[in-house]
Amino acid sequence: MTEISDNDLALRAARLYYDDGKTQDEIGEILTITRWKAGRLLALARDTGIVAISIVDGSESGDANAVAGFPTTERSRARGVVDSSSLRAFLYGLSSVDAIGLEDRAARLATRSIKNDSKREALDTIIRLIDLTTLEGADTRGKVRSLVQKALLPDPADPTAPRVAAVCVYPDMVHHAVTALGARAGDGVTGVGIASVATAFPSGRSTLAIKLADTRHAVASGATEIDMVIDRGAFLSGDLDAVFSEIVAIRRACERPDGTHAHLKVILETGELRTYDNIKRASWLAILAGADFIKTSTGKVQPAATLPTTVLMLEVVRDWFALTGERIGVKPAGGIRQSKDAIRYLVAVAEVAGEEWIHPHLFRFGASSLLNDVLLQRQKMTTGHYSGPDYVTVD
Repeated sequence: MTEISDNDLALRAARLYYDDGKTQDEIGEILTITRWKAGRLLALARDTGIVAISIVDGSESGDANAVAGFPTTERSRARGVVDSSSLRAFLYGLSSVDAIGLEDRAARLATRSIKNDSKREALDTIIRLIDLTTLEGADTRGKVRSLVQKALLPDPADPTAPRVAAVCVYPDMVHHAVTALGARAGDGVTGVGIASVATAFPSGRSTLAIKLADTRHAVASGATEIDMVIDRGAFLSGDLDAVFSEIVAIRRACERPDGTHAHLKVILETGELRTYDNIKRASWLAILAGADFIKTSTGKVQPAATLPTTVLMLEVVRDWFALTGERIGVKPAGGIRQSKDAIRYLVAVAEVAGEEWIHPHLFRFGASSLLNDVLLQRQKMTTGHYSGPDYVTVD
């Protein structure tokens, strides 16, 4: 049997990657090699000229200076990120995170307090920023209906309680949320948004084709927001191209026939990224690739959202705004269960990014149990005494 040379394998891998849009995992399966071997072959294809690199004249194409095969975005091109080398140079050219300084700043922000007469307003603001979530294998149509009712009227005993920003469900549950909301569906401000966790949530371990189908199904069913997970394995192994390309592809899958698109929240799963430098690079990568929001966690991995991590991500979106004039949202998710903790996050938003970010279009809490604690705190301010957990609904 004739042995296939590395150059021939590199050519096959390059065709699968650039022409067919296959991921390294898929290339490995097709060529019966490991994903690491697939990555080496793609590098070989670029280094040896098997893949032709060409510069596109910006006067003739919107992809000015883009390298063939690299899925650039308007944001990435504006920052000079047009190929693998420039992506890596950009991300590794970012300043390192001072971990001690970051954690110290977060600790100081956590000590800030608000006046008692402002607490009611803060509690109502938290409610308006919540993505009320059910992401369990036992989810049913009835549970989604109950979730929607609580989203619209969080405290049946107090109609002054505001509604939440969005409900968040699996893609196959989206149409039930759409039906239950009816005309009350919206964008998180004019009505309750419908978020869906697509892309093989929470692990992200699936093929790109399945992730794209997952996203398109959710959008076609009526999702107004998509919460996608990045391939943490690819990121940690240094395959930044794969992570970038996948976000670009999912962002395109969020587009609707009328030219609008479901807002894309990119989940970094910060607890698995291990270092603040990795979290910073992943945040910038996600924004360059087209994220409307960067999100800390799935809530299925510990640690999930932490105040230092959220402060770091707020610094990234603040710096992006200073650079471009464009505001990107931040969503801490997982582990925020008490209103006093949520207030600390609001303080961090105001201090780090600015009060303009305290808005459903730019900041969300990914939470379910948090809402009940906020409602109990509101009831205490009204009645003067604490109510038990049976005074709020479970769903």
